Amino acid sequence: MQTKLRTYEIVPNTNISFPIGTILTVEKLYDALDFLTVFGKHKRHGIDINKLLKALVSYKLTDNFSIKKAHGWINRDEVLDHFNLDEFSERTLYRVLGIIGANREEIISDIQDNLFKRYDFEHTNINMDWTSVVLHGDKASLGKYGYSRDHRPDKKQITIGISELADPINLPIGITVEKGNLNDQTHFKKTYHQVNKRLRKGSLVVFDKGANSIDNTALIRADEMQYITAKKLNKSDDKIIADFDEYSPEIVDAENGIYGIKINKPNRVNYLYFSEKLQKEQLESKGRKVLRQIHEAKELQEIIDRKKKIPKRFRINNVLIDVSYSFQTKLIRLSEDEAIKLLEEKLITGREGFFCLKSSKNLTLKQALLTYRKKDSIEKIFHSLKNEIEIKPLRVWTDDSIYGAIIIGFIAQMFISLMRYEFAELKHTSTKFIKKSISNLTVTVDSWQRKSKKYIYANFDAINTLILRSKWGIS
Repeated sequence: MQTKLRTYEIVPNTNISFPIGTILTVEKLYDALDFLTVFGKHKRHGIDINKLLKALVSYKLTDNFSIKKAHGWINRDEVLDHFNLDEFSERTLYRVLGIIGANREEIISDIQDNLFKRYDFEHTNINMDWTSVVLHGDKASLGKYGYSRDHRPDKKQITIGISELADPINLPIGITVEKGNLNDQTHFKKTYHQVNKRLRKGSLVVFDKGANSIDNTALIRADEMQYITAKKLNKSDDKIIADFDEYSPEIVDAENGIYGIKINKPNRVNYLYFSEKLQKEQLESKGRKVLRQIHEAKELQEIIDRKKKIPKRFRINNVLIDVSYSFQTKLIRLSEDEAIKLLEEKLITGREGFFCLKSSKNLTLKQALLTYRKKDSIEKIFHSLKNEIEIKPLRVWTDDSIYGAIIIGFIAQMFISLMRYEFAELKHTSTKFIKKSISNLTVTVDSWQRKSKKYIYANFDAINTLILRSKWGIS
């Protein structure tokens, strides 16, 4: 009688598995949007650019490490066989990125043509926003030091602008790439002009206060569009804030204690809000800052009293700058309570909890706030692009290659967003889970001791079955 489990003997074989679900999904969408004509005209000789692009986008939605890794991933016999490609060099993929980058404006325009030809979108209201992406290497002129949203001020970067059809569509339709030190107000113009001809008259353009300027809102109004944006609080707002209760503010969001008033201007409406929750958060943050500065001042005073060397964090750390230091804290003549009161007077402005939106459209306070809040969908696109599609960090060395790599990532993100738009079941499914589902569907090519290859498909689930059974409008 057998009392122990037998040990399975593992025999090596030449079978290979790869994520066929991702490849089939990319091919369906690529063909449905007629990308063959979008890209085919830009490379007529040599290896078919469309086959290479299908493979690159498939890789972007699976492992996605680098062009070098992509080259190795695609140059496996079974993958080459699927795409009907011959083995090719790594340089070929860099040339493809360069071609896409050099023709980026026409390519984005053609993609938009095909999107709007295929879909009769229920509206053309858009959200717009800008971010930065770290760039490795210093050869590309696009790379500049600037305000880093990736918290890497030590690295050169580029800035990226995205235009997205607003809720409930939530589909990116435009992408612009600029130098890493360009501010949002300036970048706005390029991003807006890339999509404005696609918008119907009266469409609403939503963007944040970083891009808000008189010139930018005038551009929108000149096209007979509407806008809503945030504005920085100024001295005229302070006068209203001081007497806020006298304006009989309306309750807007009871859960978060948000109240608001409308202020009519000649060409716009200002929506001034007060949030109890925001006020509490800002006051707590400033309270922590007061305590940090008190601690810092005490520490420095003790160093001065003991006549020790001033630590580097209190000094300019640059060998090219000669500085003579003379430190004196106010703690000598102030009690701790007086110091705290002084800091509170400097840090607490009375604006805590207040924020202001402005719009060319006369909305209710609730409509304005809800519309602006829904702009956070574009923040989710940025998160998806950076952390799930993984366009960062960029490891290409020329401007055209940078543009090309970003457009590959943009196409991958657009495909994910289209899946959410096409299938109500996926509306609130994250990029991570969609990617995981389609890449989980694998095919194993069983060629061991066989005269012909056998294909074994595995790991079907609800998401990849739903996507792959769809016809995407293709007969």
